[in-house]
Amino acid sequence: MEKRDYYEVLGVAREASAQDIKGAYRRLAMKYHPDRNQGDKQAEEKFKEASEAYEVLSNDEKRRIFDTYGHAGLSGQGFQGFSDVGDIFSSFGSIFEDLFGFSGGGKRGRRGADLRYDLGLTFEEAVFGTEKEIEFDREAICKRCDGQRADPGSSKKTCNGCGGSGQIRRNQGFFSVAVTCPTCQGEGVIITQYCKGCRGRGKTLEKKTVSVKIPAGVDQGVRLRVEGEGQAGAGGGPNGDLYVFLEMGESEHFEREGADLILNQPISMVQAALGCRMTIPTLGENKEIEVPPGVQHDHRITLTGEGIARLRGVGRGDLYVDLKIVIPKKLSKEQKELLEKLAEVSGDIPGQPNPTGGGFFDRFF
Repeated sequence: MEKRDYYEVLGVAREASAQDIKGAYRRLAMKYHPDRNQGDKQAEEKFKEASEAYEVLSNDEKRRIFDTYGHAGLSGQGFQGFSDVGDIFSSFGSIFEDLFGFSGGGKRGRRGADLRYDLGLTFEEAVFGTEKEIEFDREAICKRCDGQRADPGSSKKTCNGCGGSGQIRRNQGFFSVAVTCPTCQGEGVIITQYCKGCRGRGKTLEKKTVSVKIPAGVDQGVRLRVEGEGQAGAGGGPNGDLYVFLEMGESEHFEREGADLILNQPISMVQAALGCRMTIPTLGENKEIEVPPGVQHDHRITLTGEGIARLRGVGRGDLYVDLKIVIPKKLSKEQKELLEKLAEVSGDIPGQPNPTGGGFFDRFF
């Protein structure tokens, strides 16, 4: 069945604020919550639909993608919605405590925390793409107890607080809701002897090596998501994700502006006056450019398509060659004589005003 527009599901306008979206979801979640509509499949589907809409519209990045590309854009990001009510409570974490003052309750796993890794790249690695192996520490499920926290072979007692269900029921206004048992933290059992390997945490620290593919054209501040490589979850919950933040190195030749490159190319005043051909570096082979006679300082020559591959788009940026006229600080006797002769011919007599209003050297100073 074709999905409905998320704004339509929550009954809000497309320009709705985060608070409006939160309030709309609160009303629908209270109306269709499974604990208030036990056995009602239609209510359960509406609860899942509203929760999926809220999960997208309450996230700035997902909302931007949905506003631009619709459901197809989110599918391209790997978003599949929720398959059951358990997924909703696992994904939202403490959102129900924030909205209603109670948790999802029950023996539902908690997702592990995300990790951050700062990865430095050379200019060439960022421009052309590469693959890097990174090593980091993370929490993993304890191999001795398989995350159960109890020492293998030891006994567990049924929790007296919830009778082993992991939940207790509390009244919330006009309906009853199941919340996590505070005695056993939703596990339903009390551990009598904690695991010696993890000291009852269910997790141990491990070194992890991951290969990360860096696409061509990445820039400073880009982050890459490696799904499932974060901290281990609890109670059977999924791992968090690893976010790799990229830091760019500088180029020997170029400055970068997005997909475009800037080359500050020195040129003598004689070359600028007479024009010339010169060879410049590019991302590929060196190229020869034509400098027209009489160019001024900071004259720009554009080489279309000689920039960086666009990360989210088609084609490449441009290479801008900015000509920087260099005035010699020291002159040989012959050079000085020639320039003095040129100044005389051009009417540029040092220390005297030029009656023509501009001479040869006025182009450079």
